[in-house]
Amino acid sequence: MNLGSRTPHEESHCPQRRLLLGVAVSMGVLVAGCATSPSAMAQPSYTISAGQIQEAVGRKFPRNYGFGGLMNLALSDPQIHLRPDQNRLNTVIAVLASGPLLQARNYQGALDVDFSLRYESSDRTLRATDLHLNGLRMNGLNAQTEQMLQQYGSTLAQRSLQEVVLHQLTDKDLALVNGLGLEPGKFTVTPKGLVVTLQNKAVP
Repeated sequence: MNLGSRTPHEESHCPQRRLLLGVAVSMGVLVAGCATSPSAMAQPSYTISAGQIQEAVGRKFPRNYGFGGLMNLALSDPQIHLRPDQNRLNTVIAVLASGPLLQARNYQGALDVDFSLRYESSDRTLRATDLHLNGLRMNGLNAQTEQMLQQYGSTLAQRSLQEVVLHQLTDKDLALVNGLGLEPGKFTVTPKGLVVTLQNKAVP
């Protein structure tokens, strides 16, 4: 059975631009200070808070996935959690199952997924990647139906989160950084948020 999806909400870039304007200002401070402290430019970085990540992921939901007209899974309300000990992020997404296969009854549950991030230089975005399904748990379903859903858990995780854009960098927002030939490199998950360490831009 094929899965289909739709995303009814359009992304808003205002919070991203406010964040990245702050990055540019911070980089300006680093540039000003490098004359007296050459090591200050060794590993410039900035932090994306858990709230900003939550907002970015939340814009991608709700999403609906159909199972050949027999069942529908509605995914909504993703909750982001930081996993500093694993240097990864986690999200738990509410799931509502309905359709003829369930005899017109609705069942609630949750999709639990860990993921990390990567930088896509072609459009300067930070994206979710390297997903790991912790489980798809449904309340009240019989064992046979729940087992069938478990088989599609990884597909749901991939379709709903793979390559989700957390934010996008622009030339305007990062004029100073671009001028220095830098781009996001290492990502470190901390209790306060995601620390993005800048590195020299890759040569085409």
